Amino acid sequence: MKPTGPLPPEFAAQRGVLHIAGRPAERWAAQAGATPCFVYDPAIVAARVARFRAAFPEVDLHYAIKANPFPPLLAALAPLVDGLDVASAGELDRALAVKPAGAISFAGPGKRDAELAAAIQAAATINLESEGEADRALAQADRLGVPPRLAIRVNPDVELRGSGMRMGGRPSPFGVDAERAAALARRLIGTGADWRGWHVYAGSQTLDAQAIVDTQAATLALTARLSEAAGAAPPLVNLGGGFGVPYFSGDETLDVERVGAALAEALAVRPAGLAETRFAIELGRWLVAECGVYLTRVVDRKASMGETFLVCDGGLHHQLAATGNLGTVVRRNYPIAVANTVNGARVETVSVVGPLCTPLDRIGDRVGLPPANAGDLIAVFLAGAYGATASPAAFLGHPPALELLAG
Repeated sequence: MKPTGPLPPEFAAQRGVLHIAGRPAERWAAQAGATPCFVYDPAIVAARVARFRAAFPEVDLHYAIKANPFPPLLAALAPLVDGLDVASAGELDRALAVKPAGAISFAGPGKRDAELAAAIQAAATINLESEGEADRALAQADRLGVPPRLAIRVNPDVELRGSGMRMGGRPSPFGVDAERAAALARRLIGTGADWRGWHVYAGSQTLDAQAIVDTQAATLALTARLSEAAGAAPPLVNLGGGFGVPYFSGDETLDVERVGAALAEALAVRPAGLAETRFAIELGRWLVAECGVYLTRVVDRKASMGETFLVCDGGLHHQLAATGNLGTVVRRNYPIAVANTVNGARVETVSVVGPLCTPLDRIGDRVGLPPANAGDLIAVFLAGAYGATASPAAFLGHPPALELLAG
C-alpha cells in the first residue's frame, strides 16, 4: 500500500460523506449532470488571500491565471488581488474581462507579433523575455502609435532551492540573462517606452520557507544592482512566487508567515534606489490548488492477478498532474478518497485508473481506500490548479470535464 497526500482540512466528512462547500459531493455531481467534474470553493481562495495579506501587508498580490483560468473562478478572484499575470492572448482576453489593463502583465517566451500588439493596444504590461522580443514589441508600438508598457523579465543568477520547476540560474528560454538586463532597460527608456520595472521568477512549488527567503533576498539585491546600472528606479519589482502546496505524504505546509516577516525586514533596509518601488508576489497554485476537487465515478471494479482496480470515467485527460505525468520525477499519490465512505473502518489496497488506453492513466497507485464499487464517487483533492486546462482533454475524444463554482 502506498501513502496518499493529506486531505485539505477544509473538506469535512459528515457521517462519512465528503462535503464540499457544505454540500455532499454527490449533490455537486448531480448539479453538474455528469461526471467527471471539478468543483471549486471560492471561500478557500478568499482565505488564502486573507492569509497572504496578513503576512505581506506591504506587498502586492498577483494571480497567475495559468493555474486556473475558469472564468467564474477568475471573476471571483480578480477583485481580491492587485494584478493578473497572463501568458497568452487568450489569457489576456479573460483577464481584461475582469480587471483593468493597467493591472495585467503578460509574460512567457514566444509571444507572437499579434499578441504583442494586443497587449500594447490594451495598455497591459509586457514582461519581455529577450532582446529580440523587445525589438518586436517596439516595432509593434511604433506601428500602432502607442507608447508600450514594458518590463524586463530577468533570468537571475540564482535558482529557487527545492522547487518542483526551476526557472532561473541556468540557460533558459525565460527572461534576459542578468548581465544583459540593465543595458536593455537603458535602451527601452531611451526609446520613450513606459518602462515598468523587473520581473524575476526563479522557480515554483517549494515548501522550504528558508529557500524562498534566500531567493527573495537575492532578488532584491539583484534588482537593486540592475536598477543602478540602468540609471532608473523601477516602478515595480515582481519577486515571482514559488509558494508550494502539500500534495504528497510527508509534505509540510509552507510557513508563509516566516517568509513574510523576512521580506518585511529586507524591504525595511532596501537600497535607496528601490525606495519608491512597489513589490509584488505572483502566485498561482498556492491560491487555488486546495480549493478544487475532481469527482469521478467508478465504472468497473476489476480483479487482475491479485490486484484490484477501480476503473473510473475520469483520469489523465483531466488530471494529468495527479497521475504524475506533469513533471513529477517520482510517481506519488495525490490525496484521494471515496466520497461516500470517507474514513471508512475497512481499507483495501486498490489502484484507481481512468478510461484511457494507456498504463499512465492511474490517479491512485495501490492506495488504501474503503471498499468501493461501480457507481461510487472518487474524489481527487488539490485539483484547483493545473487540472482541466493543463491536461490533454482531447485525448481519445472523451468529453471535457465540467467545472462548477460553489456558492
